[in-house]
Amino acid sequence: MTERPRQVLGLRPHLAAASAFVRCRGLPRAAAAALVIALAATAFAGQRVAVPEFRYLVDFSVPMAEVVPLAHAVLLAATLFSPMADLEQTSAQPMDRHRSVYLVLLLALAVGLSVLPLAGGVSADVAVAAARNAVGYLGLALISARLFGSGLAWLLPFGMFGPTLLLGVDSDNTPEPWAWSLHASDSATASAVAAALWFIGACVGATARPRQVERAERR
Repeated sequence: MTERPRQVLGLRPHLAAASAFVRCRGLPRAAAAALVIALAATAFAGQRVAVPEFRYLVDFSVPMAEVVPLAHAVLLAATLFSPMADLEQTSAQPMDRHRSVYLVLLLALAVGLSVLPLAGGVSADVAVAAARNAVGYLGLALISARLFGSGLAWLLPFGMFGPTLLLGVDSDNTPEPWAWSLHASDSATASAVAAALWFIGACVGATARPRQVERAERR
């Protein structure tokens, strides 16, 4: 047997394990749902979402493409943990490496889906802001999944998004400093916040284990 077929045969167990790791978390279904949302956002790429600011009644809106990444983040983060977590802990293969690669895969999917509206005609600035929001909200959703369980991965992202819509615009019709997801693509502060949220979410997602309550609920 030549060297190349041996290498291929040697990769098969790793590929099978990776495939099982992904499928048992329901990622294909979550990614398909996120893709449908991304395609809808692409079809309505020119639409904007009005920010219902209650304090100053200003006229502020953001492109739909910058809001949709919230949905991608929540759907993908909900796949963080497996219902077979107890079996994974006794696996002969190192699961921490699989988790780290999986988190990078989630990030790539979230960013890729968020920039899909480029095909619908959105500007590069909007696409960059959408990708930044995907990174930040995915980090928040990962933190939420770790703290409250995968089924509540939406809790922190929506807990941030609600006040952002209601209170995130100042009287001069500009986003508040803390409302990072409303800022323009060239905002260094917003990018730093999004990166920090992702880093924290990735750290807890790669090293943490499912809560005992969540394990019991999935049995």
